[in-house]
Amino acid sequence: FLFFFSTFLKAESFAVATRHHLATDIGMKVLEEGGNAVDAAIAVAFALAVVNPSAGNLGGGGFMLIHLAKTDETLSIDYRERAPAKSFEKMFQDDSGKVLKGLSLNSILASGVPGTVSGMFFVSERFGTKNIKNLINPSIKLAKEGFVLSDFQAKNLNKYKQKFLRNKEAKKIFTRPNGFSKGDILIQKNLASTLEKIQRNGKEEFYSGDTANKIANFFQTNGGILSLIDLNKYKIRMLKPVCGNYRNYDICSMAPPSSGGVALIQMLNILENIDLSKLDHNSEEYLKILISAMDYAYNDRAKFLGDPEFFKVPQDLLISKKYADEIYLKIQEKKLPSKVNVKIIEGEETTHFSIVDKWGNAVSNTYTLNTAYGSGIIPTGTGILMNNEMDDFSSKPGYPNAYGLIGSEANKIEPKKTPLSSMSPVIVFRDNEPYLITGSPGGSTIITSVLQEILNVLDFQMSLEESSKKSRIHFQHLPNVLFHEQLDESLIESLKKEKKLIKRKLGENHSILIKEDTVEAFSDKRRPDGKASSVYK
Repeated sequence: FLFFFSTFLKAESFAVATRHHLATDIGMKVLEEGGNAVDAAIAVAFALAVVNPSAGNLGGGGFMLIHLAKTDETLSIDYRERAPAKSFEKMFQDDSGKVLKGLSLNSILASGVPGTVSGMFFVSERFGTKNIKNLINPSIKLAKEGFVLSDFQAKNLNKYKQKFLRNKEAKKIFTRPNGFSKGDILIQKNLASTLEKIQRNGKEEFYSGDTANKIANFFQTNGGILSLIDLNKYKIRMLKPVCGNYRNYDICSMAPPSSGGVALIQMLNILENIDLSKLDHNSEEYLKILISAMDYAYNDRAKFLGDPEFFKVPQDLLISKKYADEIYLKIQEKKLPSKVNVKIIEGEETTHFSIVDKWGNAVSNTYTLNTAYGSGIIPTGTGILMNNEMDDFSSKPGYPNAYGLIGSEANKIEPKKTPLSSMSPVIVFRDNEPYLITGSPGGSTIITSVLQEILNVLDFQMSLEESSKKSRIHFQHLPNVLFHEQLDESLIESLKKEKKLIKRKLGENHSILIKEDTVEAFSDKRRPDGKASSVYK
């Protein structure tokens, strides 16, 4: 593919925003050397698998949204994990139907079939311009020679020591007798070897080669159900993005099996009924309308969203303006949605990165292992941390997952099915050109974090840095808890009459904002180690 320069960007302008500074530097180097946004995304994804092991991954999966400037085309790639063929609806319940706590998170049964390696090769073959072998080189070097741990990373590894101690390989790599300290070098020799094999043999190494056999043998030997056949039969899906419009902007995000795009567009459609710019930002009136929109969207998420190959998702209805107008009337009449007997739990240790190249191509990518460091299980000799994405299914309709999100029949466990996700990679367009590329980690809080980033930039004309400094909220229908970062005492007193309030840190956004006179890139400071870089010429 040859991509031509977009009139909205000046030639030679490009940007990268990621969770880790080393990954950002690698992505920028690819762009500086003439690679396109997809090339940079591949290099960043492999690098994060080394330097951000809590979420960057080879043993997980995710969603990539791509805008191609030459053809003015926006498309999405589902390289999410799939349920193994031997999985079944009640696999995490005992004989009485009670959900066995921890089985879907920390056991050999917790992993879905990983999609990241397949996803990166897929986009490289179709949309990349550089040889993928060269794009994997930086990650091999980082794994082989090691990288310096920040204070945050050292403490985070120590925090999850008990998880690592349950697995011989994880213990060896991710624990130290006296714990990690800032400045320690983390070397991952087995991961380096696996990356070298993938570089040499392609995606077949992971899905049918020596690495595939090591993964499958480990699972079979230890009582798991993930098999070599599951790996052999893994398939990528190219999906049509879910798109809508909000005021003078067009918004594209991920369609089901992500709930993010549908819920996001539904909330924006509701909020379009109000001129939010005339309200004081984070005032009581402003927050209450946000809470109401979130309430209805997460209610519908629980009832109607799942893998569209297994469940008929009423997507067109949920993102229609008419449906949103009906909801807005109910909000005005102070009617609440009927409670659904479902709960939602979803891992927060996801990671997002945003990239734009000098031709105007853009990538918004979110991928994950689910909870921090996934299941904590590394198949012998691979260095690959495996996901615990089976927890994103409904272990039992009405039972919450790790993030308190409730699931229904739409998201029950079925063989080869993809679990529902909140991951919401987004590209916002102004005058048909990419304007805001954004996304966030944070489990069930991803959608609301992305929503507030969009509102801050589009309605309140904030810079990305200004937006990141604003306190965020999160409400997800059930439980009846409003999560917030920093609200005024008077606001807290008023809001707690209707809801329990809990203070906590919410999702961080890694965003790029393309203006006529500059390209702004920003990595949220809610967590350290992130970096955003941009060049504007």
